[in-house]
Amino acid sequence: MIKNVIEVTAVSKQYRLGLVGTGTLSHDLNRWWHLVRGKEDPYLKIGEENDRTLIGNSEYVWALRDVNLNVKDGEVMGIIGRNGAGKSTLLKLLSRTTAPTTGSIKIKGRVASLLEVGTGFHPELSGRDNIYLNGAILGMTRQEITRKFDEIVEFAGVERYVDTPVKRYSSGMYVRLAFAVAAHLEPEILIVDEVLAVGDAEFQKKCLGKMKDVSTNQGRTVLFVSHNMTAIKNLCNTVAYMKNGKVVMVGETENVINTYLSDGATNDIKQEFASPEEAPGNDAVKLKRIEIVPILDLPHAPITVETPIDVEFEFWNYVDDKPINLSLHLYTMNNECVFNVGSESMYLTKGVHKGVCRIPEHLLNDGSYSISMMIVAERSYALYNFEDVVMFEVHENRAPSGWHGKRPGFVRPKLDFKLV
Repeated sequence: MIKNVIEVTAVSKQYRLGLVGTGTLSHDLNRWWHLVRGKEDPYLKIGEENDRTLIGNSEYVWALRDVNLNVKDGEVMGIIGRNGAGKSTLLKLLSRTTAPTTGSIKIKGRVASLLEVGTGFHPELSGRDNIYLNGAILGMTRQEITRKFDEIVEFAGVERYVDTPVKRYSSGMYVRLAFAVAAHLEPEILIVDEVLAVGDAEFQKKCLGKMKDVSTNQGRTVLFVSHNMTAIKNLCNTVAYMKNGKVVMVGETENVINTYLSDGATNDIKQEFASPEEAPGNDAVKLKRIEIVPILDLPHAPITVETPIDVEFEFWNYVDDKPINLSLHLYTMNNECVFNVGSESMYLTKGVHKGVCRIPEHLLNDGSYSISMMIVAERSYALYNFEDVVMFEVHENRAPSGWHGKRPGFVRPKLDFKLV
């Protein structure tokens, strides 16, 4: 019988928005008074579900709520869900970076985690010094680090810069070195958050190969958070789907991914924000509204391969000294880019601006898609990248005679096709 190496039982994590800790002395005293009398923390009775699409009324939010999860020895488990679902919070609890508000976590074995790029690195130290520093933080002895030093440097591909301060590294080089140290720790449990997206395609492939080797050949346990469904399918034999701070499904990879994709693609065709204070963005631009508007003959009809679609958007612009342009990126639910299109660069006044981009009929194949929008200033400087802001699903209009199953490919254009 395969034993569990991770047991998460009724775990919840509560945060107070906008503040570090409990915020006030009166709250701390109130908690202490209930504790000495053997009563429950009064602030655990309040708080709202972690749904980032809604404006809350409480200053307390449950990043995780009543999470139960078991991971078996040697299992490779993927954790998926939209941004803000609680994935990274769960990994921080498992890595003992923070403690749960309620519940218990039992872990058997040494844990190595890669949650953020360059965690534990000192910018003034060289790559060589940071390998020893980061390895010591992760629990490696100096002899162990020295024995694996050349292998770590070769895997990271930073031989030429190993004696250069890491503050001069690119973000890709940072994550290469950080992953190399964590992967060569030989932990019983390896925890990896969505940091591999920083690396290039060749390094991502190398990392996935290393994680597969750690799990398959060495029999170690891997927890992997990613929005790349192709990587999840290739690496994981079990997947946990998280939504609004809860684990809503655990099971076979293909079934859980299909549930996640169908769940997300049917409910997020519009995002709208009433004020700049609650909208995503920064001091340069903020998103006011983005919406998928199908051009339908009948109201409430499904979007099909024959349906033209308008992507309507509005944004607050705070830049008036640089020409800017917008680009829309269309992705499949496997995080594969179908296309990206951009507007012409132009100077815009400060204030609200609107735009629309039409996706014509007979272009997209049936399937689930997401749209990201990037606003760029001169010289390709990204002001902000709004990732996966809307999702939608395209359905097969009618099954062709004699055709069974889904047609392959991202697109399905209607082209002239003649036999002579």
